[in-house]
Amino acid sequence: MKVYGIKNCDTVKKARKFLDEAGVEYSFHDYKKDGVDADKLAKFVGEFGWEAVLNKRGTTWRRLDEATQDGVTDAKSALDVMIENPSAIKRPIVEGAEKNFIGFDAVAWEMALELGELK
Repeated sequence: MKVYGIKNCDTVKKARKFLDEAGVEYSFHDYKKDGVDADKLAKFVGEFGWEAVLNKRGTTWRRLDEATQDGVTDAKSALDVMIENPSAIKRPIVEGAEKNFIGFDAVAWEMALELGELK
């Protein structure tokens, strides 16, 4: 399993703590330190939709100029913004053996653990 995110993100910290306490083995990919793999990000956009992967609630999005924000109208334009601004990617994204997850929801993750989907 691989967890994608940013080390200092509070939601990523909660997700990693959850996995650690559950004894789930994973590797961590820090967008700030390790960069963004455009092909992998495009795969997540294909799976979850660009609207779900692009974090429009965060400070990074709010700091973007209006022209950049208005220019995001489809997957291609969203990918361009996320590659240029990794903090605009919803976090965490978890790439599991059988199923991928976006965002952290302790209740949903607990259920996924019980079902064997989070591994």
